[in-house]
Order: sequence, then C-alpha cells, then structure tokens
Amino acid sequence: MTILKHISFLAAITVSALSAISLQSCNDTKSYAERLQDENKAINLYLSDYKVENSIPEDENFEIGPDAPFYRLDEEGNVFMQVLRPGDRENNKASDDELIYFRFTRYNLLYYYNYGEMIGEGNAEDMNYSPTSFRFNNTTLSSSTQYGSGIQMPLNYLGVDCEVNIIVKSQYGFTSEMSTVSPYLYNIRYFYPMSN
Repeated sequence: MTILKHISFLAAITVSALSAISLQSCNDTKSYAERLQDENKAINLYLSDYKVENSIPEDENFEIGPDAPFYRLDEEGNVFMQVLRPGDRENNKASDDELIYFRFTRYNLLYYYNYGEMIGEGNAEDMNYSPTSFRFNNTTLSSSTQYGSGIQMPLNYLGVDCEVNIIVKSQYGFTSEMSTVSPYLYNIRYFYPMSN
C-alpha cells in the first residue's frame, strides 16, 4: 500500500510538472503580433509614470533632468528620449561617420512588465569593460548597426557629451535581439574617443 501511495504521489508530481511545462510552452508560441502588443504594453506601463511629449520642441529646448518628459523621437513611437544632460549642442554636435563611444546600462521593459523588477546590464558601472562605439549615421558598418539605430538618435539633437534615458523598441534596438521583441530602457552617456 505504501508503494502505491508513493507511485501515485510521483505520478501527481509528474502530471503537475508536465502541466507547468505545457503552460510555459503556450506562452512561448505567441504570434509576432501578440509579442508586439506585449512590447507596447510594457512601454506604456513604464511611461505611465512620466509626462510624454509627442514631438520635439521646435527650438530643441528640451526639459532636463530625471523628472523631464520623454520625447517621442520618431513618428511611429519606436524611440523616446528623456534628457538628463544635454551636453554642448553648439560645439559638440556629432558629424556623419564620426566615431562616438558610449557607456550604457539597459533594462528589459518586458521583464519589468511581467515581474515588476528593473535589472540593469551594460558597461556603464564597471570601467574594466571597454566602452562600445559606433560611427554616427553610418549604416554600412556592422560595428555601427549592431546596436540598432535607436541609440544614435539622441545625437541628432544633443551634444556628444550628453546623457539620456531612452526607450527603444526591439526593431530599433540591438540587431541580435530583434526576434525577442523586447523593448529596453537605456541610460546612455556619449563620448568622443579621447574622453571615455
């Protein structure tokens, strides 16, 4: 009798484990359209704590600081920018094909949406990691495009010595991660090669 109870207990655990695996695999089979909806929900949840401006100020005079609004940088709403430090817009504007270094911390907003936690990763805090770089507006080099076009967009409006928070949808983010359809919040500081 004890052996039968033990076998029944193991069978119940096996059925429970298989059910959990089945539910998880259902989540993994979401369509691309469903993943895009989840991406939008995650971004909207994060932005619900901030003011959002649907356009760039005409004079490009951005509000600055951690309580500043997020500005939509493109018509489709793929990239939003909050300016923490504008840099010297007069003397430090990036030129086409100019080498720009950056340090970043990024947070997966889909993870935040599902679990309520912001877990950062990147090279901003540990100076043992070398900074990453791109050539501004150069879309022919994989070394520039691998990070996506979203991270370059703030330099169309700010000095190279700026710091921003930007939200980047997956299609404008790291090319290696487009298939996961995960939006990221980045904190980025940009540098010229000699000042990283």
